[in-house]
Amino acid sequence: MTTPSSPGGEGYRAVHRRSLEDPAAFWSAEARLIHWNSPWEQVCDYSNPPFVKWFPGGTTNLCFNAVDRHLAAWADHPALITISTETNETVTLTFRELYQRVNAMAAVLRAHGVTKGDRVLIYLPNIAEGPVAMLACVRIGAIHSVVFGGFAAPSLATRIDDCQPKLIISADAGMRGGKIISYKPLLDEAIRLAKFPPKCVLLLSRGLDPAMNYVRGRDIDLRVELARHDGAEVPIEWVDATHPSYILYTSGTTGTPKGIVRDTGGSAVALMHTMQTIYPGKAGEPYFCTSDIGWQVGHSYGVYGTLMQGMTSILYEGLPIRPDAGIWWKIVQDYRAVMMFSSPTAIRVLRRQDPAFLKKYDTSSLRYLYLAGEPLDVPTSEWIESALNVPVIDNYWQTETGWPILAGFPGSGKLERKLGSPGLPCAGYDLTLIGDESGPVTEENGERKGVLAIRPPLPPGCFPTLWQDDARFLETYFKERDANGKMVYTTFDWATMDEAGFVTILGRTDDIINVAGHRLGTREIEEALSAHPAVAECAVVGVKDEIKGQAVFACVVIKAGEQPEGEAAKAALIDGLKREVDTRLGAIARPNAIHFLTALPKTRSGKILRRGIRALAEGRDPGDLSTLEDGGALDQVRAAV
Repeated sequence: MTTPSSPGGEGYRAVHRRSLEDPAAFWSAEARLIHWNSPWEQVCDYSNPPFVKWFPGGTTNLCFNAVDRHLAAWADHPALITISTETNETVTLTFRELYQRVNAMAAVLRAHGVTKGDRVLIYLPNIAEGPVAMLACVRIGAIHSVVFGGFAAPSLATRIDDCQPKLIISADAGMRGGKIISYKPLLDEAIRLAKFPPKCVLLLSRGLDPAMNYVRGRDIDLRVELARHDGAEVPIEWVDATHPSYILYTSGTTGTPKGIVRDTGGSAVALMHTMQTIYPGKAGEPYFCTSDIGWQVGHSYGVYGTLMQGMTSILYEGLPIRPDAGIWWKIVQDYRAVMMFSSPTAIRVLRRQDPAFLKKYDTSSLRYLYLAGEPLDVPTSEWIESALNVPVIDNYWQTETGWPILAGFPGSGKLERKLGSPGLPCAGYDLTLIGDESGPVTEENGERKGVLAIRPPLPPGCFPTLWQDDARFLETYFKERDANGKMVYTTFDWATMDEAGFVTILGRTDDIINVAGHRLGTREIEEALSAHPAVAECAVVGVKDEIKGQAVFACVVIKAGEQPEGEAAKAALIDGLKREVDTRLGAIARPNAIHFLTALPKTRSGKILRRGIRALAEGRDPGDLSTLEDGGALDQVRAAV
């Protein structure tokens, strides 16, 4: 079938070109991919730059597009599969069953006074009740805010105060690595700390915390409420395309987390566009997303985009190495998943395991593996692509954008890729490079280097503002100007752009290392270190240096069986690693210090906690560690310095 975004044999470059030359015509055509209850008054209202409204006046609903409209053809086909290797529980819901559960949850919300525009905070693990609660919220026009299960109480309290939810949906506990993480004590403390505590908490008991207590007059058993409203039919609340569907908070390294607002119509159109071009799946096919629903990928491609396309969404609670390092490949085999979305960090973890696990299961159903969340190094990309014998599609985006800025496009004629680059710009993104306080845009060997920026208006699906904070939206994202003095959105990521249009992300602007006036991306040095055959993964930061301004500080995890024994072997390996960097980047990039760890400190979303490493290397407090997966790795850094 030819979709509005299909360019025939021209490739995606033609699609991107059309999206910039005539955005109104382009996005109007793309909007045919979703159901509208009433048509929009205009495609794009950009009368108040940089604030943009997509499809104002048109009414639609995310839940209807994700669930209801599939009932005619796919009612008895699996819509949602949640797998927990922690509790050994698998839940499979057909579109009909998902519809019934969402209606029951929506009826519960209505019974407790939730109406259009009210906020509902969801603090759940990666279980079926999470997507059900999300869909129930948007069904009635409520605005959900999912917070990753297990977030520390102070972090949760700041989110409660910012969005001021009418009620919270939570559970007794989650599990990770065989350990029970009790949510209720964290939630109780967060509500105690909050200035605007909710009056109602709906609690799901998973039987993991028998000691869970109910606060009289506030806490209600969710299972009892769902049973009471079983069989309910809750009508769709048709909302304007500009109506907020959800708020998702960035974790934030300093200050109050930013509440990213997602609209309804623009988001639905953008996600459906990507399901034709970047993630070309067909209705009825299984899509395995390893992300938690607490993160943006989990929202966009664990719940909404996948279900709107009529695909079966597979979600997972657990670690990629539990019960063993073959569990993900077993899931691919068992459910014949055609696409899988994960992170470079997770693949690097699997790379350290016995390669026999990759050959144990039949993964021939996979057509593509998508990786995002942080820069994908070439060795990791080559390794997993060779092991699975499928194309690896790197893609780059942010919580703010809600969908990729850069990607490969297997659904649009020909797939263009460049190893080390997340790809070409997606529709509607007018990209440029700008300088920063450390220097202007530079050019060398046909590549321009600078901070990646986007000329507004931002395309559909991107955040229209921050929750109740337009001023911070402007000051944070739109204070920079391009070479012509025009306003741009800054990604805060340092990048290169080659003559063919491929962009390579080098790292956050605050991760740039300035050694004696030379700007070095952490990505560049990590790539060089990863090229050494003994390296499984690594992290590089810049630390203060009295002579050079900054020096390169590296943490390296060595592959199993490659660990040096004795000080002489350790010194030889360090020397070999430094020579690897010298050869590839020059002596200016050579690490001053290399420390061997058994694991890198990472957040629960799989991102390396570089700010924590840098702080410890400089003798400073690492700050808020509520998103840290395991404190043991950071303790190793502390001991090393």
